[in-house]
Amino acid sequence: MSLEQMKEISKTRYVSAYRFAQVYAALGDKDRAFEWLTKSYQDHGDNISLLRVDPQMEILRRDPRFIALISLIRM
Repeated sequence: MSLEQMKEISKTRYVSAYRFAQVYAALGDKDRAFEWLTKSYQDHGDNISLLRVDPQMEILRRDPRFIALISLIRM
């Protein structure tokens, strides 16, 4: 699903913040990915527990924000 499709769907249905983060990570937009991951954490999103093992988040792993977020989640 494309980012534009997700934005359109989110106008009428729930789309998880984590899913938005995955798409932004795939696009290489780390700042936006972390914005959405933070939102997922704050919203207690179910998928945030996948962060440590999600291969789609590989691009973010060396970023200090990733390490900080993982420490908050305490998996």
